[in-house]
Amino acid sequence: MSRTPDTISTLRRVLAECRTLAVVGLSPQWHRPSFFAAKYMQAHGWRIVPVNPLVAQEGGSILGEKAYASVREADAAVRAQGGRIDMVDCFRRSEDIPPLAEDAVAIGAKCLWLQLGVVNEAAARQAEDAGLLVIQNRCVKIEHARLFGGLGWAGVDTRVISAKRPQVLPY
Repeated sequence: MSRTPDTISTLRRVLAECRTLAVVGLSPQWHRPSFFAAKYMQAHGWRIVPVNPLVAQEGGSILGEKAYASVREADAAVRAQGGRIDMVDCFRRSEDIPPLAEDAVAIGAKCLWLQLGVVNEAAARQAEDAGLLVIQNRCVKIEHARLFGGLGWAGVDTRVISAKRPQVLPY
């Protein structure tokens, strides 16, 4: 089992310190969860670096950011601009994670984040042994919204979406 404490304080620390996210498996399709999560994080001040080989081979971009074929290629481009990738956020199947963990270690990321439903204990141990924090089976967007008050971004608790019948129509 992963050694990174699965606590609110750990999640807060990761989300506060990791400001540049390489989003592996980021889809250009607006209705995909990876797109929605990345768009949310971008709207809240994070830099998103798309990692999608199919989009990259066409020279395309996602959310206004150039897409890259691999984490290492994305890291080289970000470093050339004077930055660094802090988090490798993975929207891939559990069995695809070990090489991504190797890439996260190789580029010196602070965190390897595996999205909902994605767990790979061997890759987590490898990353943690190299000093990375590892978050598994959690969504970066959901955790940020839960811990930093972003639930209203999707209409939650804003009275925009409600089960109650309004007394006075808002228009």
